[in-house]
Amino acid sequence: MPTVFTHEFNTPVYKGKVSFSTGLFIDGQFVDGSDGTTIDVVNPTNGTVVTSVSEGTPRDVDLAVDAAEKAFETTWGLNCPGSKRGLLLNKLAALVEEHTEELAALEALDNGKAFNMARKGDLALAVDCIRYYAGWADKITGRVLETGEDKFNYTRHEPIGVVGQIIPWNFPLLMFVWKIAPALATGNTIVIKPSEFTPLTAIRMCHLAQEAGFPAGVLNVVTGYGNTVGNAISSHMRIHKVAFTGSALIGRKVMEAAAKSNLKNITLELGGKSPNIVFNDADLDQAVNWAAFGIYFNHGQCCCAGSRIFVQEGIYDEFLKRFTEKSRSIKVGDPFDSDTFQGPQVSEIQYNRIMGYIESGKSQGAKVHIGGERYGSEGYYIQPTIFLDSSPDMRIVQEEIFGPVSVIIKFKDEEDVVRQANDTVYGLAAAVFTRDVSRAITTAHKLKAGTLWVNCYNQLNSNVPFGGFKQSGIGRELGEYALSNYTEVKAVHVNLGKKM
Repeated sequence: MPTVFTHEFNTPVYKGKVSFSTGLFIDGQFVDGSDGTTIDVVNPTNGTVVTSVSEGTPRDVDLAVDAAEKAFETTWGLNCPGSKRGLLLNKLAALVEEHTEELAALEALDNGKAFNMARKGDLALAVDCIRYYAGWADKITGRVLETGEDKFNYTRHEPIGVVGQIIPWNFPLLMFVWKIAPALATGNTIVIKPSEFTPLTAIRMCHLAQEAGFPAGVLNVVTGYGNTVGNAISSHMRIHKVAFTGSALIGRKVMEAAAKSNLKNITLELGGKSPNIVFNDADLDQAVNWAAFGIYFNHGQCCCAGSRIFVQEGIYDEFLKRFTEKSRSIKVGDPFDSDTFQGPQVSEIQYNRIMGYIESGKSQGAKVHIGGERYGSEGYYIQPTIFLDSSPDMRIVQEEIFGPVSVIIKFKDEEDVVRQANDTVYGLAAAVFTRDVSRAITTAHKLKAGTLWVNCYNQLNSNVPFGGFKQSGIGRELGEYALSNYTEVKAVHVNLGKKM
């Protein structure tokens, strides 16, 4: 029988008890993996094991696909009207809202993100996203196309069928919702793999989906490792769509596996090295506050993090002074302390990776202005870090660090900063701070990125698409745009009397 995770939270911000199965969720049941093995879930604040979850295998992916195919052909897909799918999604949203504090506590426990940030940010956005796509479920329509009186032509947007989804550890619940909500709204069934580092909220969501009344097999969760379960999903011959969020390196592997198997449709939301541009005429206090939010939010473990901060030479010194003060004021600590903003990095692996980048910056000649060291004596905490005196070829300037590490770069004028900002293989997001509307718009249009913020940072909405240019991905999450990820367009030609 699968492990039952029981934990009592007794913290300053949340008190409550949780108890639920941590098995794989296949065909409406929580089950052990085929090999009977488990994966430890580690608390990143101290490195201790919280619980274990069942480890899935390729055989379990086969079983999940079997269940998803059966559900698609019998109780979901074209056999379940959009109005009913929308009703079930709205029920799920209500249950997530009802369990907001519990789910935020689980995010804080296995991811390390601040409880209050998870509750006010991740959970609120998740509820909104589910409700947004619930509203779309009965509005998936085609078109009638005029070609003449002797012919009736129309299009249908039909669900693809069984879709595979692979999500990362930085926003475990929110990424789960971003993936399942549009896929379910359009009538697909799902086999999804959460990160082995942060599987708890995905598993808990299966209990809530059961309670909401989703038919067995519509949603299947197979926890496991990327090189086994992730690869099995990407290369499965009966999965015809795969959506992945994670690094560009793994995104390439997913794309390759999809191509080599059955040429399945793919959506990739990958990494970034996003430029945050502050012009001389910016509201300096607001620019500093948003820049800090842009890089330190979620411990810097954010694909669109504003890790390259370009500051125009006229305000560079004053910006650096204020940004340094702001960075030093960031409260790093226990995710369950009410005033914590930055918790630990998600794992020892990620901690070591970030520290490796910091050492790389030092060895290549950049200057550590503040930070650059472990915070505290246990857990995977890293001090907010600022690098100065970098050059464009340095790894800390070109590669995604995925931690609380920024590089501040002085620039001369608009032409100079656009050239530097676009000098990257990524193109996920960018920001511009200026009081000049014309400069804001013209600069935004010149930057090669899928999301542009003006005088703000890290602001996302369920009805606004999100995705990248270049090596930051293929396709879009969120908004009406995401619906096209999960439908096939069928053209129907009806002869109304034309004779041969």
